[in-house]
Amino acid sequence: MPPASTKYRIRVRMSARPLDEPHRVSSQLELLFDLTFVIAVAAVTAQLAHDIAAGHGLAGLVPFLQVFFAIWWAWMNFTWFASSYDTDDVAYRLLTMVQMAGVLVLAAGVPAAAGHADFGVVTLGYLIMRTALVTQWLRAGLEDPASRRTARRYAAGIGLAQLAWLLRFLLTETGVLPAWSAFASFVCLVVLELAVPRWAERARATTWHPHHIAERYGLFTIILLGESVLAASRGVEGALDAGEVGGPLIVVAASGLVLLFALWWLYFLVQAGDGLSDRRHRSYLWGYGHYGFFAALAALGAGLEVAVEQTGHGVAASPLALGYAVAVPVASCLALLWAVHALVVAERVMYPAAVLGCVAAVLALPLVAPWLGLAAVVAAITTGCVLLAAVTIAANGARGSTPSAVRPRPAPR
Repeated sequence: MPPASTKYRIRVRMSARPLDEPHRVSSQLELLFDLTFVIAVAAVTAQLAHDIAAGHGLAGLVPFLQVFFAIWWAWMNFTWFASSYDTDDVAYRLLTMVQMAGVLVLAAGVPAAAGHADFGVVTLGYLIMRTALVTQWLRAGLEDPASRRTARRYAAGIGLAQLAWLLRFLLTETGVLPAWSAFASFVCLVVLELAVPRWAERARATTWHPHHIAERYGLFTIILLGESVLAASRGVEGALDAGEVGGPLIVVAASGLVLLFALWWLYFLVQAGDGLSDRRHRSYLWGYGHYGFFAALAALGAGLEVAVEQTGHGVAASPLALGYAVAVPVASCLALLWAVHALVVAERVMYPAAVLGCVAAVLALPLVAPWLGLAAVVAAITTGCVLLAAVTIAANGARGSTPSAVRPRPAPR
């Protein structure tokens, strides 16, 4: 939070916050901002669950990843800007609230985007969010002379990318852009978006706070885990409405919950703040690598929802497809979690052999779903993740290492 003397001022000059500011934590406004993303993530997860249940999981995967990118990228842009320039004054709060409104508009357009490739409302929500963010960067460039070039580059890059998204939407809607080129143009614009921070920071690096960033990513991880719990509870509700309460329902629901506990434990084995502080040059890989991890967590929620729901009534998807709807997200989570951990710690936390062995087992287990049943497969996947967590915890405990840091740090004075 800003210093107490400036906390309640109507206007605070926007300047770069110290990157070693002590006791830096998420503000109440950032927590409120995150709540709007709960709605957006819930919408895209529910749509993917619907596609999986209808037997169209693969067809729904690309729209899911596209919409989730828009959600994640909007959250990430705000998070890194706030880490450097959060003034918590009236103008900053109002512009952040405009971004929240954009998130809610985007969430309202998720069913049409993911179900019918109609990105009109999503594009509108994105436009609202990005307009507010560009205004924030312009203000930073005006009030912080030392970082003016960086701020203006961010404003120009984000503005150009947003214009490109609008142009893509208009050309697609009018039929000028062929349908087959929609995905290719999407990938090109994603590359443009990802390149903007790298280009802007060449002028002068922003003073994002490593521990604040690590906390923000941890909070978003908790949001996604919570969404998976919510999705699984929707599946339980569907099964109960069908009047079927039996062993498979209990096994799948309990296993899903334990699975989320294991993934939570593995993620928070590393508190990445110190690692990001010592290896700031790896922040791009670490930050961007979380897209796949976050998307996998959201997809896992959809898979668990349908897995629980099918214990109460039949769904169009086969047991094999439902098994992979859980296994693929879990395997992706484990592999990407090992990768992002390895970027910011000096000593190994998750051993590659153990991770790869668990990933291979998880991906093989759905093959026996037609004979053993989906409940047994989900329970076996959960068992594998629990064993991986136990082995990892025991190995680090026996070594006596502290994987939360690259090196020990004294407490701030």
